[in-house]
Amino acid sequence: MTVPPDTLSDPEPAAFPAAGPGKERGAHRPVLRYALAKIGGAALSIGMVIVATFFLFRLIPGDPAIAYTRDVPLSPEQLDLLRRQMGLDKPLTQQFLDFVTRTLRLDLGTSYEYKRPVAELIADRVGPTLVLVGTGLVIAVSLGLWQGTRAAWNHGGRFDRFSTGLSLVLWSVPTFWLGLLLLMVFAAGVGPIPGIFPTRGMEDVDAPGGPLYLLHVAHHLVLPCLTLVAVVYAQYLLVMRSSLLDEIGQDYVTTARAKGLRDDEVRRRHAVPNALLPTVTLVFIHIGFVVGGAVSVETVYSWPGLGLLFYEAIKGPDFAVMQGTFMVVCTAVIVMNTLADVAYHVLDPRVRSA
Repeated sequence: MTVPPDTLSDPEPAAFPAAGPGKERGAHRPVLRYALAKIGGAALSIGMVIVATFFLFRLIPGDPAIAYTRDVPLSPEQLDLLRRQMGLDKPLTQQFLDFVTRTLRLDLGTSYEYKRPVAELIADRVGPTLVLVGTGLVIAVSLGLWQGTRAAWNHGGRFDRFSTGLSLVLWSVPTFWLGLLLLMVFAAGVGPIPGIFPTRGMEDVDAPGGPLYLLHVAHHLVLPCLTLVAVVYAQYLLVMRSSLLDEIGQDYVTTARAKGLRDDEVRRRHAVPNALLPTVTLVFIHIGFVVGGAVSVETVYSWPGLGLLFYEAIKGPDFAVMQGTFMVVCTAVIVMNTLADVAYHVLDPRVRSA
């Protein structure tokens, strides 16, 4: 008995759904919808920040016109003129509408302290802040993730106890106190090896040009960056350590070891990639704070960034500068939080399928 040739042939291709361009586009639609929803939420949050900024700084007690002039005696007519120039003579609703309109045009007002547009002041200070906090963030993330990985893989050992204890101590230390201590020991002539590093600023008046300028700035950067890293890196260490400890007991790690993989390969290829996922959000959040800068560090070392600008505006008080820097910092954090949510959705398939 012979079997008909048709029964031995492969099933028709139509019996199986073909993966074509349409399927690929369909697979990306949930991610796109999720990203658009997050962007919409971020826009709403930024709008709420604008509203909160307007009313928050008007809750500060005192008359802004008198605060600007401080010890300068002015007649009532001069104070009225100053209030009109600042727009404080208008009804509150009109002030709010003017503020929102200017903000949407990226007009953050004019500083009465510096006599310059606030947007220009912020643009001038963003560069030094990115240099300081950006460098510190890269070092803190690298150091924290490396120490967290090693501490978790050998949890309970000497390295685990030492690194975790030291990071918690440094994390608990006030930033300004640690900065002043480092200044006294390494710069101000009090410690055993004083005068190694500059005490203030990003550069000297006689700073060299060319490639030597980068070394000059790096010399000024050492103490501020060290202060920032010492306080921040513990967060990454603890998150990475906790996440990796959770992954060590999972079945796939046991299976990888049962296959005969070396311990380093199990850690590097299986456990660490999965343990890194929870740190994505934390890293992105701190990238948002890069724009804001560390107010304490920049103030202690007179680093000419956004943090020092905000501190000087509070001393003024310069309300326009305070409002502008506050909105920039909040917007940066919101944007980075949104990117973190989208990145986590893309990187972790469990989130996509939920």
